[in-house]
Amino acid sequence: METKQEIEKLQELVIRTVSTHPAGLNLVLIGGCRYRWLNDSARMSVDIDFHWEDDPDKKQGELICLFRRNLLPLVLRRHGYHGRADKGIGPDADSPMLRVIDLSFWKDGVPYSRIELPVEITRIICLDPMEVRTFSGTIVPTPSDADMIESKLLALFARPSLMHRDLVDLYLFRNHLAPEASERVKKKCRKLELSPILIQDVLDDLQQHRTYHTRAIDEVMAAQLNPVVRDQLDAAGGGALVLDAVLELAAGLGLDHPGDKQ
Repeated sequence: METKQEIEKLQELVIRTVSTHPAGLNLVLIGGCRYRWLNDSARMSVDIDFHWEDDPDKKQGELICLFRRNLLPLVLRRHGYHGRADKGIGPDADSPMLRVIDLSFWKDGVPYSRIELPVEITRIICLDPMEVRTFSGTIVPTPSDADMIESKLLALFARPSLMHRDLVDLYLFRNHLAPEASERVKKKCRKLELSPILIQDVLDDLQQHRTYHTRAIDEVMAAQLNPVVRDQLDAAGGGALVLDAVLELAAGLGLDHPGDKQ
């Protein structure tokens, strides 16, 4: 079985395990996995993100225990992978807004079988009540469509470094923006203390280094998109099409308005 299919089988088990045990109560599925599993996104995700309002360190410890006790034996029994669940380390894992659990899986004696699957606990700003959705009988808490797509947009400015997968998700789900998205996004920017100058700097960089960003978007599309969808996007303009659409979206929300700078 191809690695992408293997990764997604493991992701499904992680989401089901979290969503059906007390340690996962009120953990909210966000990010690319939310779009993939609950919106049938054409892009596969390389990690699993959850929104959590309370103490992230405590929740990280609870999930590590849950994964070691329940998930790892299940993965070994169903798919033949041995595994580990460890506290993530590194600059991103030390962020006050992020806790990471490094899940790793491998088959004994099988070269190149190792799969790394980070699980991230973070926090996004939500203006709407949380929702519950289902896939194959599992109840999964998740933000509203509007809060989700806004979180993807704000990630362009709030992450330590830009992730081009966010641009792809923005292109795919930009129709989820609410009619009042401009005011919602600006309110969230104020809560996150994202200055207009910082936002403009990111947008300027996307414009001024188009070749680099277009190539990086193309790489995400090649590695993570459904092949048919990727070919359709390539024929329509590829990474340049995605980049232009996101810049147009930001302009339509007034994020590039010079009068907003302070």
